[in-house]
Amino acid sequence: MKYTQLGRTGLKVSRLVLGTMNFGPQTDEAGSHAIMDAAIDAGINFWDTANVYGWGENKGRTEEIIGSWFAKGGDREKVVLATKVYGNMGADGKPWPNHDKLSAANIRRAVEASLRRLNTDHIDLYQFHHVDRDTPFEEIWQAVDVLVQQGKILYAGSSNFPGYKIAQANETAARRGGLGLVSEQCLYNLAERRAEMEVVPAAREYGLGVIPWSPLHGGLLGGVLKKEAEGGGRRASGRSADALANTAMREKIQAYEDLLDKHGLAPGEAALAWLLTRPGVTGPIVGPRTAEQLDSALRAVELELSEEVLTGLDEIFPGPGPSPEAFAW
Repeated sequence: MKYTQLGRTGLKVSRLVLGTMNFGPQTDEAGSHAIMDAAIDAGINFWDTANVYGWGENKGRTEEIIGSWFAKGGDREKVVLATKVYGNMGADGKPWPNHDKLSAANIRRAVEASLRRLNTDHIDLYQFHHVDRDTPFEEIWQAVDVLVQQGKILYAGSSNFPGYKIAQANETAARRGGLGLVSEQCLYNLAERRAEMEVVPAAREYGLGVIPWSPLHGGLLGGVLKKEAEGGGRRASGRSADALANTAMREKIQAYEDLLDKHGLAPGEAALAWLLTRPGVTGPIVGPRTAEQLDSALRAVELELSEEVLTGLDEIFPGPGPSPEAFAW
């Protein structure tokens, strides 16, 4: 495994992030524990979850599965543990007032609940899962400062923030003498490069590590057409199915798979390796449902993409270009 600093911090994290969203909904507790064991054996020390994972009436279940791994002897000291706050934790979808979003009241309540589920005394990276347009950053940072002083969280990060909110958050933190956001978790992959227009530049300017989620765009970049032709693998669904319904995108995916086949590269591994070449990227989140899927992701860390392949990928999936030239003269 290779490691890097998380943004401008002194914290060293693996260049692949173990995503746990499938723990519970897709993978049972025993299978999830096996993946966590394999991740530690492979040197993946950066693990990401969220309080809402488990979904529906099972919200919180994913954190509980991680907590049970710690309880049975998993080495907490080897893990940089990240979770998130924002979502409505009510099973019926109707939160009691102040039981969601980023008020100081909910942040305090959500941290305590996550600590109990995770069976730990601290969270290394506490991430705001979405922008809260009703809560000022002064209030958010006041709550964070208290939690840092109590030793319950170490760093704060954002997820799904636009560039201007990253700027607002960190300018407010700077006025208060605080560290501010140290990471941004955003949708970013070959097929979805809009983050390069504002989010990635803002993150780099303020020293945030970029943590891409959905690096295979819901399976779209994992060899979906070849699997479809062979009659194997999961049927395209969600973001992947929506994209394939577009003829132009389907042609791009075919060109993408043909390019990688020409160079003897596995599509999913190449898509992850491409993200690892992008400026500002700490590491993509991989969400394996099985230990075998984790093995495939691990190969991406050692994969060196040639200039010919990188150029070909840019031709198939051109990014927006530098900002502001991407939308101005």
